[in-house]
Formats: sequence, structure tokens, C-alpha cells
Amino acid sequence: MDTLLSQLAHTVSEAHKLEDLARPMLEMLQKLTQLESTYLTHIDLNEGMQHVLYASNTQRLYIPEGLSVAWEDTLCKRALEEQCPYSADVSEIWGDSQAARALGIHTYASTPVRMANGALFGTLCAASAHALPITLEAQDVMRLFAHLIAQQVEREQLLATVQTQNAALLRLASTDALTGLPNRRAMAEQLAQLLELAARQQCHVLVAMIDMDGFKAINDRHGHEAGDHFLQLIAQQLQGAVRGSDLVARLGGDEFVFAGLGPPLLTDPAAALHETQLRIFSSTLSPGLQLGPELVLPYGGASVGIVAVAPGQCTPDSALQQADAQMYQTKLTRKQRH
Repeated sequence: MDTLLSQLAHTVSEAHKLEDLARPMLEMLQKLTQLESTYLTHIDLNEGMQHVLYASNTQRLYIPEGLSVAWEDTLCKRALEEQCPYSADVSEIWGDSQAARALGIHTYASTPVRMANGALFGTLCAASAHALPITLEAQDVMRLFAHLIAQQVEREQLLATVQTQNAALLRLASTDALTGLPNRRAMAEQLAQLLELAARQQCHVLVAMIDMDGFKAINDRHGHEAGDHFLQLIAQQLQGAVRGSDLVARLGGDEFVFAGLGPPLLTDPAAALHETQLRIFSSTLSPGLQLGPELVLPYGGASVGIVAVAPGQCTPDSALQQADAQMYQTKLTRKQRH
């Protein structure tokens, strides 16, 4: 027993995940009980199935990992309901179990693995094709192992919950709440990554600033709800007009930004600039945006300023500044035409 306790202490201290804990425990349990198979199961009560997660097999009886059986037909369910954790003659008391007959189980012992709130996670089991006794000491060890396994499962579930919550907070911190697009912070990070990628691929990066001309008038004349709906529709249209590898973000107010990989560095980017600027501008044009139940407004398009920058020669901030200056030049030109 001292050797078992020493090995158990080492296993518990070194285990980082359920498998690290369960496999040594199954081997220890097999040596202690002298039963041919020891295994840990997970019970899905919603599906009505029991799944073998990990198993340690010796001699003739073999319980395969990944085995799934109907919960209603299992020895585990019968043992729990009848409060009979051990039998040396399974066929005598549970002869109706097809799973037990198919696997050739003669001796069987199990203990439930329950969470702190009492929820049933699974079972820790030992079985043999021969009649073998199970000592009270071995049954106590099984209950101890089941308790330690439940604690590990709860730690992993808590960690998964925390990671999910952290990921949700990160998405929230990097997403514009109104449009669902990346916000200024996210765009700065993604633009830096895009410049690094462009450096490896030796190509330009196209960066465009997009300003919604006339947005203030829409907001003032028809209200903030209509203005918000306008920005949401424009965001959807911009997303639909760009390539999957391109970036579109809302910087704030009525300003959006586009970034994407351009042509190779040794080629003239003029054609790519013209095509991309036209594509972005066209996506903001509309003969009628449905901003309310009875409010449909035509929109003449945004002012789009676009530049081609070479990676290594600018930062994300300087690229945005160049695109912003080009956008104001476009805006001035449009005003002069009108």
C-alpha cells in the first residue's frame, strides 16, 4: 500500500490533464485488484450512451477504448441503481446485459465519478472473465481514484470555461459593437501582421481610408437610429465587396478602413489601386438604403483614399496617415465637382 500511495502522489502532482491522471490510476487499480481490465467511462445521459475513455487491459478480457454502448444496457447503470458496486458472478445477477455477455465479463466492480454538485460524469470500472474477489480495501481505493478523477475533470472544465470567457472578452475588445467589424485596435494589430506577410511575399499593401460623405446630414435629419442602421448596411456592403484575405474595419464615427495585399513590389501598383478604389466606392453606392420601415434613402457613395505602401518602409500608423491624406484629397475633388 505504501508503494501505491507513493505512486499515486507522484501521479497526482505530475498530471496536467485527465489522461495523465487516468492511465496510471488504471494500471495501479489493475495491479491492486488483479482484474484483467480497468477502464474509465464517460456517461452522456442526453444521448443515453456510455463511452470508454481510457482502458488498461491484460490477459483475455479486452475493453476497447472508444467503445460506446447504450447506457440502459450497461452494468454500470445496474450497479448504481441497485447499489451493488461488485459482483463475482455477473451472469447470475445481471444476465440480461447484452454488453456484458458480448465482452465476456464475469467479475465486475465499479464506482461512480461524480462532480462536486452530484452530477454523474462517468464510472471507474474493473472487470475480469474469471471469478475473482474484490477486497474492501480495493473498493476504497476505487472510490478515492474516482474522487481524484472528478476533481481533475472539474479543473479542466473550469479552465475551458475561463478560456472561453477570455476569448469572448478578447473578441469584444477587438470588435466594433455597432457593425461587428474589427475596431481601431484590432485593425492596427492586423495591419501590422499584413505588413509582415507582405515583407515575406515581397508585395505592396493596399490601404484605403473610407469616409461616409453626408452621414452627418442623415444622422441630423433622420435620427441616430437611422444613422446607425446606415453604418451597419455600409459595413455589410463593404464586407461583401472585399476578398477573403482583405481587412475591413470601422475606425469610429463614419470612417472605415480597408487593407489588403497588393501587386509585387517590382510592379506598378496603379492598376491595382484604381480597381480596388473603384470596387470599394461602388460597394458604398446605393439607389436606396432601407433605413427604416418607411425610410429609403439613395446614397452617392463614400470618399475613398487609397495608397500602396511597401513593407519595411512604413508603420501601420504611417500607412493609415497616407491613406487618410489621400482620402481628404478625394473628398476635396468631389466637392469641387459638385
